[in-house]
Amino acid sequence: MNIRIDTVRHSGTPVARDTPIVFVVDDDVSVRESLESMIRVAGWQPRTFASAGEFLACPRVLTPSCLILDVTLPDFDGLELQDLIANRTEMPIIFITGHADVPMTVRAMKAGAIEFLTKPFRDEALLGAISSAIERSRVAVDAERGLQGLRARYALLSNREQQVMSLVIRGVLNKLIGAELGISEITVKAHRGSMMRKMKAQSLAELVTMASRLSLVPAPEKHFRIRRAALAYSSPAARIEERWGVRVSASA
Repeated sequence: MNIRIDTVRHSGTPVARDTPIVFVVDDDVSVRESLESMIRVAGWQPRTFASAGEFLACPRVLTPSCLILDVTLPDFDGLELQDLIANRTEMPIIFITGHADVPMTVRAMKAGAIEFLTKPFRDEALLGAISSAIERSRVAVDAERGLQGLRARYALLSNREQQVMSLVIRGVLNKLIGAELGISEITVKAHRGSMMRKMKAQSLAELVTMASRLSLVPAPEKHFRIRRAALAYSSPAARIEERWGVRVSASA
């Protein structure tokens, strides 16, 4: 199938970088032109497509947006397209159709669509749905941008700093971190300080929150190393259990 992308038409006024984008996928040219005009007048940036294939050829953008999607399309239907872009949670979907039925509506809404409108619909109904979708998208985009910043900071950490961070967020003491990694406590402190600066974390609690957003999973417990660290530093078994979540037997 040959895919052709419609030229995106803009008004003479330059569009700000974060002007919300309203994507429209509908095979009816009159519907596309009507929606394009309405969207632009409302202050959003319209981008229209005649088929699902044309839309999929458009690069993904990290800008507040939503998708107005017709159910019936020439290549594959809107519900199939919804499944294909299920990971684009920052782009809420508003379905429009001239032939709705209950199973179709239920499927779309269960898959995350925020509205299902039957043609002909009132402009106010669609504009209200777009406004709600854009606000939801703005929250998701802001969160994703923040997460990208965290990922960039984490990528700046050396391998050793990442290892130290994985233990610090579990509340492990510097001495035990040193024993686990085979380095001195002074070196642990140096790596810890550097890691905190690179991550721009002002406290342990803030660092733990960052790690949670990054979905960092601590390495599996190494029982024999924990027991060896407990003996080396004469730490009470209860303290090891509290910090590491592992029981240390008296004969260990």
